[in-house]
Amino acid sequence: MHGHADEDIVTAHAGSDAGIRLVGPRLREQREEIERATLDPAATFAVGAGNRARQEEPDRFRTCFERDRDRIVHSTAFRRLAGKTQVVVYPTDHQRTRLTHALEVAQCAVAMARGIGANVTLADAMALGHDCGHGPGGHASEDAFDEFIPEGYDHGPWGADVVLAGLNLCAETLDGIRNHSWSRPAPSTIEGELVSWADRIAYCAHDLEDAIHAGIVTPDDVPAQVREVAGVTRRQQLATFINGVIDTTTATGRVGLDPDRAAALAELRRFNYERIYTRPESVRQSHTVVEILRSLVSFYLEQPSEMPDEYRTEDLVRGAVTYVGGMTDRFAFEQARRLLGWDPRKLPRGIGRGA
Repeated sequence: MHGHADEDIVTAHAGSDAGIRLVGPRLREQREEIERATLDPAATFAVGAGNRARQEEPDRFRTCFERDRDRIVHSTAFRRLAGKTQVVVYPTDHQRTRLTHALEVAQCAVAMARGIGANVTLADAMALGHDCGHGPGGHASEDAFDEFIPEGYDHGPWGADVVLAGLNLCAETLDGIRNHSWSRPAPSTIEGELVSWADRIAYCAHDLEDAIHAGIVTPDDVPAQVREVAGVTRRQQLATFINGVIDTTTATGRVGLDPDRAAALAELRRFNYERIYTRPESVRQSHTVVEILRSLVSFYLEQPSEMPDEYRTEDLVRGAVTYVGGMTDRFAFEQARRLLGWDPRKLPRGIGRGA
């Protein structure tokens, strides 16, 4: 189909009469003014081309944070999240991957940002990019790569400072990605704090849902404290915790959750770790993933010609970790079989360690 000519334009559909009042395009500067007029004064406001490591010209239509979001969505690292473990290695059609996890974190972050008057676009960009530093096989990849990286391999800083560095994202976006984990320093923006909560809320709820569907636990196993405060279903839990962050933040002026709902979320996370992430089968699988990934990095250090040119850098160790860390689960395990002679029957096939 070539579209339909109608006077001086071509339309996608025959008979299309969709249109707008001719008042001119909504330029970036106008949208920045709308942010200042409608968001909370403590929100993070878009300004011109943004605070970037390499200067750029501002976009005509998009704010700096909208450009960041677009760059993340179109990046190779983001696409590869579709093939990386969230809880299940080789997930079925209905189980989460790192990509669907990122989308669910973004939904939670956007809902909370709207509710308190923070910058929705910045929160969305941070959330979509927050796990781009994850290697194959879930958190086991961090244990595997720690051996090779002097400062340790942490998926937040690695994502911001290595994987996404070429996108020249705004400093605020990178800060939220770098520091989304609760073990990291506090993010420098309200939106970054929201993404930290969104990540925990999302994975606690959806990892439980996946485990119930996989028969690992049952709804009756969910602790009474969680059932009473937040319910058993993902929908109930998300509503409870997202609304709780909005209520608490608007009541106190600080991003957080009231003690009762925070205790329920902590109990849900504890339950997930005990019954899902660290169950014996999960631990065995994590050990296998660690062995595979360490062996792959060692192989590429001995045979660097097997890596693409861009990874054969002056710091070969960092190049090898970057290459293996960027692999999807399937590609990493295929490389283990092809290059290292791994028996396919011994490759991971089930519930792995969680978020």
